[in-house]
Amino acid sequence: ADVTLQLKNRLEKELKTEKMEKLFYDIEMPLTKVLADMEITGVNVDITELKSSSDILTRRMNELEQEIFQLAGVTFNVSSARQVGEVLFERLKIDEKAKKTKTGQYSTTEEILEKLRSRHPIVGKILDQRGIRKLLSTYINALPELINPKTGKIHTSFNQTITSTGRLSSSNPNLQNIPIRDNEGREIRRAFVPDKDCVFFSADYSQIELRIMAHLSGDRHMIEAFREGSDIHAATAAKIYKVPIDAVTADMRRKAKTANFGIIYGISVFGLAERLNIPRSEAKILIDGYFESYPQIKEYMNKSIEVAREKGYVETICGRKRMLPDIHSHNSVVRGYAERNAINAPIQGSAADIIKIAMIRIAKRLENEHLRSRMILQVHDELNFNVPVEEIERVKAIVCEEMENAYPLQVPLLADSGVGRNWLEAH
Repeated sequence: ADVTLQLKNRLEKELKTEKMEKLFYDIEMPLTKVLADMEITGVNVDITELKSSSDILTRRMNELEQEIFQLAGVTFNVSSARQVGEVLFERLKIDEKAKKTKTGQYSTTEEILEKLRSRHPIVGKILDQRGIRKLLSTYINALPELINPKTGKIHTSFNQTITSTGRLSSSNPNLQNIPIRDNEGREIRRAFVPDKDCVFFSADYSQIELRIMAHLSGDRHMIEAFREGSDIHAATAAKIYKVPIDAVTADMRRKAKTANFGIIYGISVFGLAERLNIPRSEAKILIDGYFESYPQIKEYMNKSIEVAREKGYVETICGRKRMLPDIHSHNSVVRGYAERNAINAPIQGSAADIIKIAMIRIAKRLENEHLRSRMILQVHDELNFNVPVEEIERVKAIVCEEMENAYPLQVPLLADSGVGRNWLEAH
């Protein structure tokens, strides 16, 4: 208690000096109670469903292993990075310039293997097999061990002060990292179920980071597209490729979507070419076309880097600061990383601010209206609830209303929602 008081006396003044009182008292402190309630409520997990997923994925992992042996022409330990390196680079010679680590073995990190995926079918299978193995060890086989014997639920811990962007993180288990892009990862969500006589309700922000980018940059074209309710990726493709929106092909839209999200993270021509598996010349045309279509976004990016150089930090819409001491580094790689953060931190951090405001308001409404529904999970732009069947329409109205009105932007905030017998069905 004494240490806490000493910290308060010192840090309270700093909060005032740094103009962060509003962020602290109006967002972070009220949020602690909301998060504590979520941790205490916990989430139900269907053990039978996990067991079934475990059996299916273990079978698939063993099948992949046999396919890998067939392609390699030899059996080896697929879990051993050293043996994988020897098979890929000495036996199959898929990269003459393969890098070695300090210990003298070949490096077979996910990043390196992703770049080599197109060279030989064995690479994709090794990556898939690794992915499944990680899912099994991190989640499917580990989750039953984390169920609290008294409550029969999993109680994750939400952390407010871990990430540098202001996003929440979770631990024991980390539910923020459940992969959702592939079918195997999505299967884990099937095991998260509501209480008896309840449904699982999920709501998430639609393209919140792009909407914040439109707001912060003030780009007329992007603001217009969002206000008109256009498909933003198709609208971007139409501008880049200079064709009417109804002439945009699926491939054009896919490339524009990658550019849209990549630009937020300061993607380079090389990075975009690699991600889309296209020549660098085409990636350069895409990026040039993007900035020609949205000129104020380029201005916003340059200004963010300037602000970071001048102040040593950047800020979110609620005044959360991201310190960037490396912005003046003489090392171009380190400096480049800080510059990308200068562009992205205000966007990702503002998205975090907005969802926190929504969480506080939703929790207050549920309490004031004496509803039995409970918020149980937050995963970046998504909120999940355990809702008694008879409350679903009311809760849906409250959640979408508070999420969409959490902060006034130049473009509308939109929340998509779904209901189901489990997390996968709801989202």
